[in-house]
Amino acid sequence: MSPSRHAASDTERFQAAIARFDQANSEDPNKEVHEGEEHPRELLYARRLTKWLELLEPDASEPLRLAARCQHICRWTIPRSDYPMDRKGYHQWRTTLARFHAEKAGDILSEVGYDEKTITSVQSLLRKEHLKKNPDTQTLEDVICLVFLEDYFSDFAKQHEEEKLITILRKTWKKMSPRGHQAALQLDLSPADRALVEKALEA
Repeated sequence: MSPSRHAASDTERFQAAIARFDQANSEDPNKEVHEGEEHPRELLYARRLTKWLELLEPDASEPLRLAARCQHICRWTIPRSDYPMDRKGYHQWRTTLARFHAEKAGDILSEVGYDEKTITSVQSLLRKEHLKKNPDTQTLEDVICLVFLEDYFSDFAKQHEEEKLITILRKTWKKMSPRGHQAALQLDLSPADRALVEKALEA
């Protein structure tokens, strides 16, 4: 097989995986309106992650690009309400989700022809393994935090007290890299949200 045909095959496989991820997330019964149009929530989230990854790391590895697109794949099938509404229940839910996303993504990647090494890499990223040590894991975490700050924090802030918001912002900032911090400081946040970020960073 010539190099060009091999590259085309790789591209087709990647596009097939993305299409399968998007197809799965398009079944999300939860909807979100964006720019006047209704979208399945997890499909919109996946596209936002891809957008930020392209901005932050244009030459991202293939496993990282795949992981960004399936970060929350079919998350609605395991609702938070299935677990105790306390800190322990929250961590149990998140642990279950990480395992579920990795398994779901692995099945799809295998079906479209990916090798075990790539599948294992994507699954490791979805489980957030080696944060602060693996550059791809750290980039994915930066992207996740940036999407949260840009697209979800404002509505989230309206539902919680300032003290809790400050704590969450500090935890979010701690998970990010210097590059992520720089991108976050350039976000076009509302004055109220920017004031909360600045207050969180004072201490």
